[in-house]
Amino acid sequence: MKTSELKQKTEKELRQILQEKKERFSQLEFDLASGKVKNVREIRAIKKDIARILTILQNKKQQNLHK
Repeated sequence: MKTSELKQKTEKELRQILQEKKERFSQLEFDLASGKVKNVREIRAIKKDIARILTILQNKKQQNLHK
């Protein structure tokens, strides 16, 4: 997902997306260990998406504190 798309979402939506990404990441890690993963790049992309979401959530939290 693009950062601009994520910034438009509410905190609740971001937390839901984050949960889904974390579940997908854990599934891919399990599949990687068992040798089922063919697209290893997907793991990298999901890790980056998780980091983006966490960063945006942190920024929103800080903006709310300053208001």
